[in-house]
Amino acid sequence: MKSARQAQGSNTSDNAGKPPITHAVVRKGAGVAGKVLDHAFALAFRGLVYAQIWEDPEIDMEALAIRPDSRVVAIASGGCNVLSYLVADPAAITAVDLNTAHIALNKLKLASAQHLPDYKHFRRFFAEADRPSNIAAYHAYVAPFLDEPTRSYWEGRDLTLRRRIGGFRKGIYKRGLLGGFIGMAHLLARLYRVDLHAILDAPTREAQRTIFEAQMAPVFDRKFVRWLTEQPAALFGLGIPPAQFDALAGDQPMAQVLRRRLEKLACDFAVEDNYFAWQAFSRGYSRDADAPLPPYLQEANWDKVRARADRVTVRHANLTEHLAAQPDASLDRYVLLDAQDWMSDAQLNALWREITRTARPGARVLFRTAAEPSLLPGRVADDLLARWTYHGEASADYTRRDRSSIYGGVHLYELGA
Repeated sequence: MKSARQAQGSNTSDNAGKPPITHAVVRKGAGVAGKVLDHAFALAFRGLVYAQIWEDPEIDMEALAIRPDSRVVAIASGGCNVLSYLVADPAAITAVDLNTAHIALNKLKLASAQHLPDYKHFRRFFAEADRPSNIAAYHAYVAPFLDEPTRSYWEGRDLTLRRRIGGFRKGIYKRGLLGGFIGMAHLLARLYRVDLHAILDAPTREAQRTIFEAQMAPVFDRKFVRWLTEQPAALFGLGIPPAQFDALAGDQPMAQVLRRRLEKLACDFAVEDNYFAWQAFSRGYSRDADAPLPPYLQEANWDKVRARADRVTVRHANLTEHLAAQPDASLDRYVLLDAQDWMSDAQLNALWREITRTARPGARVLFRTAAEPSLLPGRVADDLLARWTYHGEASADYTRRDRSSIYGGVHLYELGA
């Protein structure tokens, strides 16, 4: 989940004057009620959504098989995966997003990697993210190297009149649309006398399952929770737009779909190895020295991330339009997150025409979907899709092992020679 998940079609005169996110998510064929929901979602997504991206970067890097000559283009979102890909030593990464807050966050992370004095400062800033000393470090080491729009964003105020950079003094992972959603989930759990943090103290996966079955699972049978989860607006904080809601639910109650996704997060991976579980159940990372962290925040990777940060270029742009400006056969790794779930058939075909044109032989495309199957067959033109090989078995395995646990499918396509 994603970025300001771009429905990556080209702008048209119908969209003139509208914010990019608005014309990316508002469906032309939706009824009045649907368009009202779409506009509400677009408004919610104009600020910070994800302080941490919710796609597993270790799965990404395995699937992408990044090499020293790889040229990667990825939807930026919170920047965790973009910076983590540097561990795999690509030649270059372009991070693209429509959300200005995510652009600012990516640029802040890159400047911090390059200019904070050492790993201790970097970890404190982004892994602990709740220290007054972070603000002093920002002004002393990072702010002088930010461009004016990025610095203005972080030193400006949000709708609650708080300085945005202050999030790194009081817990940045509690901010943003997703941070607020998780906070509301914790509040709801407390009303039902459930301690979500308890699962993080479980000594074994068997104990994790016992806690989940006894405390968390019954909440999804509550009448109010069943009603609440059927309201598309209630799931905006998970990055689920109205267009994606039905695909996620299928023909089942949304409460049961969410229960199964939470069960996977809570039970299928040891909590000591899964930083996504820490974010969900404690609203931040563990402070232990051996805490699970994204690759870019791990001490063993610090020197690599610092030395390679200048290989990342951040663009505030529509992905399809960005690709349209690139030369033929110039890229070979594409990370689309779940953006395609938002797209019309016309937008999907426009995107895949540009991917196919810009792709080198052997290029790989990785994306996620709310539902389990790949959404491309029957929607992308046969002549385009025929040039790509779908790795079905590998994709099913990646889906099973993705520790974020929130997607129905992780999908890998490879371009033939």
